[in-house]
Amino acid sequence: MTTPTSPATLDAATLRELIDTGRAPRLLDVRTPGEFETSHIPGSYNVPLDLLKEHREELLRHLDEDVVLICRSGARATQAEQTLAGAGLPNLKVLKGGIMAWQAAHAPISQGRPRWDLERQVRLVAGSIVLVSILASVFVPGLKWVAAFIGAGLTFAALTNTCAMGMLLGKLPYNRGASCDLDTIVGQLRGGPAAGRRS
Repeated sequence: MTTPTSPATLDAATLRELIDTGRAPRLLDVRTPGEFETSHIPGSYNVPLDLLKEHREELLRHLDEDVVLICRSGARATQAEQTLAGAGLPNLKVLKGGIMAWQAAHAPISQGRPRWDLERQVRLVAGSIVLVSILASVFVPGLKWVAAFIGAGLTFAALTNTCAMGMLLGKLPYNRGASCDLDTIVGQLRGGPAAGRRS
């Protein structure tokens, strides 16, 4: 059984230096549009992970340069790297530590309306389901299995570095934010750094 190799990474200081010297790679932020609107690196493109996975072949036609993938902490960006590398795109890197590391380095950031990040939403929903099902199991004993199911799901999510609940929550209107469809993203990528990047 082969294990996937770790993606190449780039730390916040190196990325900032590349941007400051005019050698910026293409920055793809794979978080939800809601998370992207809250805070993102100036000049980055928002390509949500679910959309990237579904339309990777179309996106590949517009990514012929160095690409740095960004998410909150690196997990979703690693999934995006595996998807794009598997489709044949070279020159991929993941921002080590994600947007959290970028902010910790006091690098430039575009701020918008604050929203809870996806990981925090997952903790709230999973914790609430477990709490309610355990309390309700006093009256309906079978409900304890709901808590067990959520626990199993979280264990699976940790082992596989994926999260079905996160993917579902990412589709809610709260997380979708502004329009972020394939045609819009392709138009931005085609427009290039001067015309297409979101500030």
